[in-house]
Amino acid sequence: MRFIPTLIAILALGSAHAAERPNILFIMLDDLGKEWVSAYGATDIKTPTIDRLSEEGMRFENFYVMPQCTPTRASVLTGQYPFRHGWVNHWDVPRWGGGAHFDSSRNPSVARMLQSAGYKTAAAGKWQINDFRVQPGVMHDHGFDDYCMWTGFETGNPPSAKRYWDPYLHTTEGSRTHEGRFATDIYADFLIQFMRENRESPMFLYFAPSLPHTPLVATPLEPEAEGGLAKHKAMVRYMDHILDRLLDALDELELRENTLVIFTTDNGSTGSITGTRHGREVPGAKSKLNEAGTAVPFIVSQPGTVPEGVVSEALSDITDMLPTFLDLAGARPDERYVYDGHSMVEVFHGKSADGPREWILSMGGGNRARLTPNGVENEWHFRDRVIRDQRYKLYISTDRKPVRLFDLKEDPWETHNLVDDPTHAAVRDCLFNHIADHPAQDADPIYDPLPPQPWDVEISAESQTWKSGSPIEHPCAIAD
Repeated sequence: MRFIPTLIAILALGSAHAAERPNILFIMLDDLGKEWVSAYGATDIKTPTIDRLSEEGMRFENFYVMPQCTPTRASVLTGQYPFRHGWVNHWDVPRWGGGAHFDSSRNPSVARMLQSAGYKTAAAGKWQINDFRVQPGVMHDHGFDDYCMWTGFETGNPPSAKRYWDPYLHTTEGSRTHEGRFATDIYADFLIQFMRENRESPMFLYFAPSLPHTPLVATPLEPEAEGGLAKHKAMVRYMDHILDRLLDALDELELRENTLVIFTTDNGSTGSITGTRHGREVPGAKSKLNEAGTAVPFIVSQPGTVPEGVVSEALSDITDMLPTFLDLAGARPDERYVYDGHSMVEVFHGKSADGPREWILSMGGGNRARLTPNGVENEWHFRDRVIRDQRYKLYISTDRKPVRLFDLKEDPWETHNLVDDPTHAAVRDCLFNHIADHPAQDADPIYDPLPPQPWDVEISAESQTWKSGSPIEHPCAIAD
């Protein structure tokens, strides 16, 4: 498969499924690898609701995201790889500013396209790619009719750091602290109310809770949890509980059979937590390009439409969400942009086992962004990446060279590098040839700069500091 724009494919497939126009509930957790989902072989925890969703639908084994927060979230919205939309590295907009933001006038948005097709759209959870102090109505600009968001920590505003207990959230009424509440409960209440009020229209619900991202906390169901591992498990179990609430609400509203539910995560688990999968210890691999950092849980379910109890080996990655959602909605893409994803509807509906992809991609990990007079720029012009097919996985370095090759069928834990093995030269070269279609230089984030703010990161050749003068190693060194 050549790396080509898929606009024609999106347009061709869109009309085929316009009649169904299902609701779409897209759930993307924050920092959770397969080693913490029992349906994927986790042995240190039980996730009964996620497991039930898998049993009632389709569980994917080969689904890729980017290994870090911002690149994955921008790819969900745009249907583009980071080398195209520019958010190759994490950039915490409310914390670092610098005029950077996810610019609704310069980037595509799946919500805006679905809204144009008649969908009611809502978002709840973590955002972090705009600063709501500077752009209070930007969620509307991105295509969301309603929203309940944690903006991310706003420098100079300590209450905004709260993402769990006493959360500081932004809605159409502005930003405020919700004392005594747990954020995930507020998100669920908001989404359920939105479903009640808009049940007569097709809906797109984007649910991106912070769970189980650090800081690790006790939850309403396990308030006595102590220690990092116990709190992490409590947070995962609480997300399982919230999923149960949402599924119950869909049943109560008689919407379940017409709602495609997708469960996934933005990257692997935090490195401070180790789980066990299929009897093997798996350290958290957030920011890493190994399978534990990039190949995340991905489950789809829609009773009567998605076949039940299927384990799919089809290749898919996060860029596929935009074309898939547009296909389901019979919606047209914004023709001003190029898209990298492929519709997975035929796979979801059991009409194709392998799907349209020959390869999937992940790139980045660890932050290599800086603020310059030209704005936020990626330090490396060509970010390291991995590309894989059904069996083999190739690592490409920042100098655009193949450096590691693994046979994931025989070596799923990536222990034996085959890149210099002459018997695998053809495989290596085949995968590497796909990279020839990638731009020679990754794009930088695409935006028109916002006016300077007091909390912006300063531009300095020596180091980067807050306007207040307190030095930091690098603005992206702080965890997202």
